[in-house]
Amino acid sequence: MVTLVFAGVVLVRLLLPLLIPRFPLPAIVACLVVDGIDQTIFQSFGYDPPGYQGYDKAMDVYYLAIAYLATLRNWTNTAAFEVGRLLYFYRLVGVVAFELSQTRLLLLVFPNTFEYFFIVYEGVRSRWNPLRFTLAWWIGAAALIWVFVKLPQEYWIHVAQLDVTDALAEHPWAWAGLGLAAVVLALVLQYVVRPRLMPADWSFRIDTDPLPEAMDSAAEQAAWRASTRVLSWITLEKVVLVGLLSVLFAQILPGVTSSEVQLFIGTTVLVLANAAIVLVAARRSVSTESLAVAFLFRLAVNWGLVLLAEWFLGTRPGDLDVANAFFFLALLSLLTTLHDHFQPVHAYRTRHPEPPPADPGPARPPAATT
Repeated sequence: MVTLVFAGVVLVRLLLPLLIPRFPLPAIVACLVVDGIDQTIFQSFGYDPPGYQGYDKAMDVYYLAIAYLATLRNWTNTAAFEVGRLLYFYRLVGVVAFELSQTRLLLLVFPNTFEYFFIVYEGVRSRWNPLRFTLAWWIGAAALIWVFVKLPQEYWIHVAQLDVTDALAEHPWAWAGLGLAAVVLALVLQYVVRPRLMPADWSFRIDTDPLPEAMDSAAEQAAWRASTRVLSWITLEKVVLVGLLSVLFAQILPGVTSSEVQLFIGTTVLVLANAAIVLVAARRSVSTESLAVAFLFRLAVNWGLVLLAEWFLGTRPGDLDVANAFFFLALLSLLTTLHDHFQPVHAYRTRHPEPPPADPGPARPPAATT
């Protein structure tokens, strides 16, 4: 039973983030909730997973990787995108450094600001056009999250190693304090913040906005990819993203015998091979509207490349750990497929920025009737 529960939670944490590109706000909030309760679920069944810290950090950075890739597709405000990209890769580097050194202070130096920054952007987009807000506004939002939300949280959890559930169990009166704080916050939002908000641009929405007309089909995205090169900043970003995530998961998967350097080099070679194949396919106008089909095709190609490399290097039968190899190839295929499909949308928006909407001005009272 415990094995089924553990496998079920892990499967949810792997699959739930795939909803983020389509339903960004509810999907990432759901991922955040699952992240917060998974250990409690394990413990309720009398199971305390060994190496939970490494597992949790790898899963966190994984679902935030999907969120980052979703910003390539969905975020119309390129200034906010640049802030978000910096925050995500800064955290990714910090988590890898922590896993390799086990220095908890690194998690305080490299806080997970991107997660809440993503939620703020999508919360804004649910009612307002994000293009209304300048780079300075987004930097200010990130700074507030960094200093007043994430630093205290990272210190509490990772440096002081305190647990909210344990603290509440030891101090029952804290529940009343949390309830009072929630009521005060709700009143402030309702009577102080809400009346001062600018008029909404649209009713509440959770779905993504339409893609630019010039980039709303797979053929148009493939045409953009055909103009790129294998050795480029785009490929470098994929190398760093896939390579560092693979290094993280290698810390928690049993039976991984490759060193971190060997694993990073191996994923780099595969990412470059994928970039070359994608470029050839784009220049031959080969594309598909289905991300699932593109992912499965790429996974099959990558598996073939690994088997070919194994044969060429003369590896003995049984030396390849099939389960681990399949996991890393699935991770690489997923991330590179999403990146290749979403990057052209962001590139188009960068080259053809939309102007900010006109200031709606203050809300007007209804006209008098006679």
